[in-house]
Amino acid sequence: MAKHTVLSSGAKLWRSLACAKSELRLDLTLACGQSFRWRETAEGHWTGVIGGRVWTLTQTDDTLWYHIYQSLDRQGETSGRKKGAGVSLQLENKSDNRFKEAVKKEEEEPVAVTPVHQDTKEEEEMLRDYFQLNVKLGDLYKEWGAADHHFKHIADIFTGIRMLRQDPTECLFSFICTSNNHITRIQGMVERLCQSLGAPLCQLDQTSYHNFPSLSALADTSVEARLRDLGFGYRARFLQQSAKQILDTHGIQWLEGLRSAPYLQARDALRTLPGVGTKVADCVCLMSLDKAEAVPIDTHVWQIAKRDYNYGSGNGQKTITDKLHRDIGDFFRKLWGPYAGWAQSVLFCADLKKFQNLKEMLRMKGPKKEENDEEELTVAGKKRKIKKEKIDTVKNIKAKAGHHKKAKKSA
Repeated sequence: MAKHTVLSSGAKLWRSLACAKSELRLDLTLACGQSFRWRETAEGHWTGVIGGRVWTLTQTDDTLWYHIYQSLDRQGETSGRKKGAGVSLQLENKSDNRFKEAVKKEEEEPVAVTPVHQDTKEEEEMLRDYFQLNVKLGDLYKEWGAADHHFKHIADIFTGIRMLRQDPTECLFSFICTSNNHITRIQGMVERLCQSLGAPLCQLDQTSYHNFPSLSALADTSVEARLRDLGFGYRARFLQQSAKQILDTHGIQWLEGLRSAPYLQARDALRTLPGVGTKVADCVCLMSLDKAEAVPIDTHVWQIAKRDYNYGSGNGQKTITDKLHRDIGDFFRKLWGPYAGWAQSVLFCADLKKFQNLKEMLRMKGPKKEENDEEELTVAGKKRKIKKEKIDTVKNIKAKAGHHKKAKKSA
């Protein structure tokens, strides 16, 4: 049986590209609630699906390493895939019968895998696009830190958090699952969604990997009942109805077409779909539609705004209205600039419970700084006291001298 590979098994099985950890940290970027399909399969090794391929990623201080697994019966198909084509679009071109046969085949017999050895530019470009490595994150951190002291304090520890550029179909339907949910449960739901409706890719260490379902698979009339049986609850209806509405009203390429639309137009278009509110629409805009200015606002981000930025302190508002969503978003856009959504993700990540060990490092730095500040104030106070005593002494000497002169004249 094929296994998840690790870098220590031999670098010849891996390819690499130069990338400092200050520009990308896999452990923070892949686990902060942007995508729900990456798993740490060995220490520092993350396995997931990009563009219909299964990848394992790891990194050293200045290098991003990647290994790609490929199904034996799909080698010919994937080698001829057009550059940059969306996964959902490719799957739409397959007939439903072929899709169902593939799922059935995977359930009966896992697909064999083999590593890809040839050095191709296509996969490297896919990886660069997925992590948006053309964006110089270090420069953005400096800009945000210069504008925002609180961000600068957080960024000293939480470096390398980037926004992913995900497939719009995967991003949209994953975030429909986030309603009244937490990251661990969302991951389980998305995994069940892929296993139930997605085409199989390969099996590694008894873990089966699937593509994200196509729009036609999600829109099928039987989907709602199947997903309710899998524990999706009311979200099952939203998933099926949104997929059907996109296909019936807009067509297969509509979601990717929103990448070229202005931010507010794209967000409002997404909000017409069942189960898509302002927050989900903003997440999709930011994480798959190239809208870096989108700032998703939920109760978590609202608490950050109130606690760390004294936003709306004491106004007593208890729910997030459209106006509040817009106002908080505008507040952060004014503070951080055109990549405000990226900056917000750093603070969001820093506030997650799973990263509290890193947060503790901030707390340890905080008191030390306060002690230093207190020490500086104490030294400054002592200097002022000494200076004042010297001035008082000089004044007393002058006063005594003056009094002595007056006494002489009187005599």
